[in-house]
Amino acid sequence: MTAQYPLHSHIVLLSNLTQLSPLLYLTGFPGLETVEHWIFIFFFLMYLVAISGNCFILIIVKTNPRLHTPMYYLLSFLAFTDLGLSVSTLPTTMGIFWFKSHGIYFGGCQIQMFCIHSFSFMESSVLLVMSFDRFVAICYPLRYSVIITGQRVVRVGLIVILRGPVALIPIVSLLKTFPYCGSRVLSHSFCLHQEVIHLACTDTTFNNLYGLSLVVFTVMLDLVLIALSYGVILHTVARLTSKEERLRAFQTCTSHLCAVLVFFVPMMGLSLVHRFGKNAPPAVHLLMANVYLFVPPMLNPIIYSIKTKEIRRVISKLLG
Repeated sequence: MTAQYPLHSHIVLLSNLTQLSPLLYLTGFPGLETVEHWIFIFFFLMYLVAISGNCFILIIVKTNPRLHTPMYYLLSFLAFTDLGLSVSTLPTTMGIFWFKSHGIYFGGCQIQMFCIHSFSFMESSVLLVMSFDRFVAICYPLRYSVIITGQRVVRVGLIVILRGPVALIPIVSLLKTFPYCGSRVLSHSFCLHQEVIHLACTDTTFNNLYGLSLVVFTVMLDLVLIALSYGVILHTVARLTSKEERLRAFQTCTSHLCAVLVFFVPMMGLSLVHRFGKNAPPAVHLLMANVYLFVPPMLNPIIYSIKTKEIRRVISKLLG
């Protein structure tokens, strides 16, 4: 049985060892110790690309006056949230690989989950505002400069971005009041609310319903509004008479559309696995959580560097 299910057996053993511990235990990648050095290299490269790429985007926009426009302000917001998401998971993930440090105090776990979920909600909000920017640019091009101004984008962006962190405060704070018994083992190398709440040995109906409502009225609502924006955009593009105009209009949306897919597809997959896949193999939970948190911050700067003409121009100058 152990040979067939090494990951499950490893977690059961850790559960028995940590029942009396004041720490939560982050498992990382149990059962894969023999290839852990390769996993470390892979994660190190992902962090390197994500952090350096998003810092590069922020520096380019900051130092180039030509890029001080609403579209690039939004790109800066996106790079900032991706950077925050990467830095939120960095201490525990790299701590497991470098120092074999699996323990985390509950307060530290609360801070980490607050940061991870906050930056996730922020990214969803930024993608929503960016979709509205593309909607106005394509559907009302003559009024774009009047409707979308730098000052307005910054104000609206800050308001929409802060809704997630403010709404998260109650459920993250309530976790401290719950009694915890039995296993204190988490199946990831970082803390997520939907996993920690399962360790509580009391009624957590409020947290479960509040968390579900929060996801529905932020992430799901954002996704619906983004889909509606693109529905109108596609309708407008289809009515253009020239094929070149249709292609040019749609190309202005490709970067944002790629970013939307890269962010929302893994997030929906992870939510479904946690809600309905309780009997799924632990490896599935590990895979979905890591794809959701590590892939978007790594790919977004690459997507925008390839697809955005002004970013490509700056890169060409630096390389030339």
